[in-house]
Amino acid sequence: MSFAILSLAGFERDPGGIFLYTKCLQDGLVAQQQLRAHLAALDLGRGVLVHDYGMCGSVFVSGFGLDAACADAWAPGHDTLELCRRLGLDSCASSADLEREILLAMLRAPVAFVFPAYDELAAAVRIRKNIVAAGRKTAMAFDTDEAERPVEYWTYHEASGFTVRPGKSLIEALQKATQPEDQGKMYSFSCYRATEYVILLGIAQELARANPALLEQLERQWQHRAIMSGDFHDAFLCEYGSMSAPLPPKYYVPGDRLWFRNPDEASSDVMGYEGSWVLYLGGGLFTNFWKRDRPYTLTAKCLELYHWRDAVYRDQSSKLRIDENVVEACTAASQADPAQTARILDIMLRFRDPQGVYGSGGCIDTSREYPRQVCPLTATIALPQR
Repeated sequence: MSFAILSLAGFERDPGGIFLYTKCLQDGLVAQQQLRAHLAALDLGRGVLVHDYGMCGSVFVSGFGLDAACADAWAPGHDTLELCRRLGLDSCASSADLEREILLAMLRAPVAFVFPAYDELAAAVRIRKNIVAAGRKTAMAFDTDEAERPVEYWTYHEASGFTVRPGKSLIEALQKATQPEDQGKMYSFSCYRATEYVILLGIAQELARANPALLEQLERQWQHRAIMSGDFHDAFLCEYGSMSAPLPPKYYVPGDRLWFRNPDEASSDVMGYEGSWVLYLGGGLFTNFWKRDRPYTLTAKCLELYHWRDAVYRDQSSKLRIDENVVEACTAASQADPAQTARILDIMLRFRDPQGVYGSGGCIDTSREYPRQVCPLTATIALPQR
């Protein structure tokens, strides 16, 4: 059985929350006890319901979720943006609070997060923490025409993309490219590629701990050819939510990757402004790779994307551009006007239209993405065959 995708045979609907699918009763009871103990150690036992589904076909199934009262109090309508405020958590300053936020958001999930063992769940949480930590440190120069990397770690060939030089650590190469030291050089690449690097870094850091053999494969891969775009998604990520079954618009788990779509057809023709790829940092904040000390709230991100339409111009070569100074000024004006902010949010907080359609939709995507499994016996990362 593949654990990458949950088969909900036997369930009338997706029950949501965290599910452990193990191959025998004894392994299932052990995994269940490990998760119970971990939640108790984080003082999260209160409000957590455990459902023992027993043997379902060839696997033993346990489900974990929040009881109705706590779910409605902590994340009403699956709104996890306010989890930290409602529970007095500081997931920016405290690693333990970040872990609490991740687990609570997963327990409140409207769809099931499925793991074949407790160790795989624990690794997934650590990867999400790694992604958040790296996302907070990531900064780059914005340039839709150029791309560059630190030459002591990276080289470029058109056929293989940016690859890591032999003998160099993949982890260090990713850190050097994305995390400039104070006053250090910032390198230019797209927000989409930046999210790939941050996710890959988070995965690689966990592999160094849990699966060194797979980390060696990753390093050999990146010395040979970079995995990018759709291939990256297929190799490393799971997607949950869809156009037909959208996630609630304010449901996010720290470490999720997501897309905010530009719903304005004219400004979306400007290269690099079709939308914005970000990572959710927790605490109601999303990555801002251009100004890492000013992460976005959902409101700020919506306002910025909305005002791209007000800043389109043609440069001397007649190429469409966006004037970021205009965007910043318009955004500040809207933030200072509650009625204007409410009007814009009413538009932007709608689900996005399907690809190629520009109608009444907003900027909110219906899905999120998170890394695949990484432990030695259950890894689902699928590197391409050479």
